[in-house]
Amino acid sequence: MLRLFVGLALPEEVRLRLGGLSSGIPGAKWVKPDNLHLSLRFIGEVDGHVAEEINHALAAIRAPGFDLILNGIDTFGKKRQTRVLWAGVEPCEALERLQAKVETALQRASCEPEGRRFSPHITLARFKHPPSAGKLDGFLEHNGFFQADPIPVRGFVLYRSHLGRRGAHYEHLAEYRLDPTSGGLEETG
Repeated sequence: MLRLFVGLALPEEVRLRLGGLSSGIPGAKWVKPDNLHLSLRFIGEVDGHVAEEINHALAAIRAPGFDLILNGIDTFGKKRQTRVLWAGVEPCEALERLQAKVETALQRASCEPEGRRFSPHITLARFKHPPSAGKLDGFLEHNGFFQADPIPVRGFVLYRSHLGRRGAHYEHLAEYRLDPTSGGLEETG
C-alpha cells in the first residue's frame, strides 16, 4: 500500500526561512524544512494499481502556472484547542482552480470525494496538547506578519508519505508541469 497526497513543492529558500521559525513553543512537533509543502489533496493509502490510475488522471490536468504569496502565520483551533500552526496563503483563483481540477481527477481515478473544504496553508507544527497561550501568543505576535516574495508555481507533485519513528518522510513520485504559455501539462517523473 502507498500513502499518497498531492501538493505544491516549495523552493528551498522558502522552506529554510519557514524552518527558521521552528522554536519558541514548547510541545510543538515542527515539520522538517524538507517536508514543508502546500497540500492540494490528501489521498491516503492505495494499492499500486490505483496509484497508477491516479498518476494518469493527474497527468491529464491542464492548467496554467501562477504565483503564490505566503502571508501570515496563524493556527487551526481556538486557543485551548490549537492543534496546528500554519503559514497562510493569499487568496489565489488559479490555486483554487488547480485544486478543483486535482479533486475532479482523483474522483475519476476512484478516490472518494474530499470531505473538507480546501483551506490553502503550509503546516509548520502540530500539537498533541494545546500549547501555552502565552508562548503561542508571543510567537504569533513576533512572527504573525510573516510574508515571502511571490513563489512561481510551475507544477505540482504526487507525494508518497513514509511514516516512521522519527516522523514522516515525503518522496516525490511524479511531478506534473504547468505550462503558463499554452495551459498544457507535462509529466516529468
